[in-house]
Amino acid sequence: MTQRDAHNSDWIGDAVERIQSFNAGREPERLALKYRKMAADCFSFFRGSCHIFYARLAQRYVAHQAPLAWISGDLHLENFGSYKADNRLVYFDVNDFDEAALAPLDWELERLLASIWIGAEGICTSAAQSRAVCEAFLSAYAQALAGGKAYWVERETADGPVRALLDGVRDRTRTQYLDARTEGHGKKRKIRVDGKKALPASDAQRTAVAQHMAEFAATQADPAFFEVLDVARRIAGTGSLGLERYVVLVHGKGSPDGNYLLDLKAATPSAVAPCLVGVPDVRQPHWASQAQRLVTLQQRSQAVPMAFLQAVTLGGSDYVLRGLQPSEDRVAIAAGQLGLADLQALVVTMGKLVAWAQLRSSGRQGSANADALVDYGQRTDWQAPLMKASFAAAQLVRADWEAYCKAYAAGAFHGH
Repeated sequence: MTQRDAHNSDWIGDAVERIQSFNAGREPERLALKYRKMAADCFSFFRGSCHIFYARLAQRYVAHQAPLAWISGDLHLENFGSYKADNRLVYFDVNDFDEAALAPLDWELERLLASIWIGAEGICTSAAQSRAVCEAFLSAYAQALAGGKAYWVERETADGPVRALLDGVRDRTRTQYLDARTEGHGKKRKIRVDGKKALPASDAQRTAVAQHMAEFAATQADPAFFEVLDVARRIAGTGSLGLERYVVLVHGKGSPDGNYLLDLKAATPSAVAPCLVGVPDVRQPHWASQAQRLVTLQQRSQAVPMAFLQAVTLGGSDYVLRGLQPSEDRVAIAAGQLGLADLQALVVTMGKLVAWAQLRSSGRQGSANADALVDYGQRTDWQAPLMKASFAAAQLVRADWEAYCKAYAAGAFHGH
């Protein structure tokens, strides 16, 4: 066994312990859903174990390979989606900033590329096709970065599967949206608790959320808008499953069809930041709270911020409040509905969005300025090594997943 093989074997051997430790203290019911999803397929495992991915990357990373940038931290094919902004228009962009941190920008790229190698296997029938998709992403990213100007994607500028997604969201009425997520009772609605998107909240949880939302509403221009009508525990994503998270039905502009659905999610420290401790010249700013970190970096990176997005403190804990973003308002790679041409068009859009977000947040609290990013985009010496590294990283994720599945089948995650 070579030294590298021995090192990888050690990592695979303690992946179970690392996953258990990372998820310690999470709500058992939704944590069990996370563990089951991670065992179902390699892409879901990848989504649920970014702390392992970045810990591996940190051990082999060579300092000063790339400029520092604000990264979303968990970039992958399904962490892009549509959302209604606070200007009431619909955009398509990176939509998950839970793990956002200051990091070398190629950390973000390697994770996205690894997600293509893993997540697009059902669309790409050969390694050559997967490589071509990765190259399309990198080419679009580099060109957009070298262009030096941050744009955005909305319906009028979108094409391919993104345009189809935005068309669907535009044509969906508020009543249709509410009907899909709630059940009507006369002039009142209640959140539909189906075990797939929502679980029942306890009386104590509903009371606590309503009380804390009332305190929040008192600070707003229209307190009645945030009057709580119903609360349920939300099921969404993979990595965050098990964290305290609620879907909250509020009065909005009036019952029943003027109600609004909000997402209230506990904010936890970035899983990426601890992996950066040994990287020279990387210093994370001091944030007032983890929710403030997340909201600030999302607002900084997106062209127009998501509706209702703000950091709140409820009962002494940090939460992020935002408009509910349905999981179906994204291009689902694993659903088997995309062809190779659609995937190519999609990753080209994603490459541009990543570059624009980094340009938009350049020169802020330690990130490289726009000139440095433009220079990096114009260079051609980093793409091939990054492709090689991302392929190797994807292979290690597969090995970890196989070890995880064996441990899961043996009951290692039951009761955790």
